[in-house]
Amino acid sequence: MRKLYITLGLILSLLVACSPSLPTSTTAASQQFPEEDVSDSIHVFFLDVGQGDSTLIRTPKGQHVLIDGGDNHKGDEVVDYLKQLGVKSLDAVIATHPDADHIGGLDIVIDAIPTKSVYAPRVSHTTQTYKDFLLAVKNRDLKIKATKAGLEIPLDGVNAKFIAPVGEYGKDLNAWSAVLKVTYKDTSFLFTGDAETRSEADMLKSPELLQVDVLKVGHHGSDTSTSQEFLNAVKPRYAVISAGKDNKYGHPKSVIINRLKKSKVTVYRTDTQGTITAVSDGTKIKFETMR
Repeated sequence: MRKLYITLGLILSLLVACSPSLPTSTTAASQQFPEEDVSDSIHVFFLDVGQGDSTLIRTPKGQHVLIDGGDNHKGDEVVDYLKQLGVKSLDAVIATHPDADHIGGLDIVIDAIPTKSVYAPRVSHTTQTYKDFLLAVKNRDLKIKATKAGLEIPLDGVNAKFIAPVGEYGKDLNAWSAVLKVTYKDTSFLFTGDAETRSEADMLKSPELLQVDVLKVGHHGSDTSTSQEFLNAVKPRYAVISAGKDNKYGHPKSVIINRLKKSKVTVYRTDTQGTITAVSDGTKIKFETMR
């Protein structure tokens, strides 16, 4: 990991631009990802990066969006995932917020794979991890596009719109989380980063934007996210939780698992099922799991 110093001026300059089926499983030893294809389906890969987040979206037109890159030591692993999936370039990289378990591996990904655009909330951090991310963006001669509610990512045949952050949240990094809603025909996904109840309350001011089929559960299933009010508005059929096995935080919390089950939501978890793939043809969503 590079340990280079970046001035505050660089930080500021980079920030100013602006019917369900049963899952199948594969053992780690024989793990095979589907080869890249351009089809009538959208593929969403919730990558198993342990205690962290990293999600790849492949559109029906073969465009790729990466949301987060896991922790620092997961960068090479994410790059390997992407190469196995046949990803030759990334149309967009989204850093949901500056926490290391979300952006730690992004510098390695951006260094390794040509990237066309980068999105992140307008909040900075002083960690070396965050500086490494900024340097990787600079080295690609890119400017960070500041995420905010209403901003859209230009994709062919797919609507991808940020619905958070809604407001200003000071030093509350989780509240700044970029929340992306992706809609393909009659199916939709919501990717929430580490958004907690403070951000959820602001999103609830526009409840018509929230209902989706698949919810990427906020903050690894922490009880500081996925309030009952938020869940009632989202009304997901499926939920995906990205967390590390036997992690020190106790994620996902039992109260959240029970809340989802009581709401009759089918739950998938990377800590127990490995990488989770959702494939939608625009009408139906099929899930597969791989360890």
